[in-house]
Amino acid sequence: MLVPTMNVDGASLVLMWTTNIMSRWFRARVGTERGRVRRIAIVALARKLLIALWRYVTHGEVPEGAVLKPT
Repeated sequence: MLVPTMNVDGASLVLMWTTNIMSRWFRARVGTERGRVRRIAIVALARKLLIALWRYVTHGEVPEGAVLKPT
């Protein structure tokens, strides 16, 4: 199991470096809020990302809006 803090840090990185559907969801939900509201939303985003990763690994389902690069 992933360490929860690593998962939340990963969610923060997703917000900084991507414009995928999940980061757009976060920005629409939080907007310019700071503090407690933002922290709660980051944990919710981390949970969504972990579920998407689990679905990809177990069922091969690519998350909506994701683009895979050829290897």
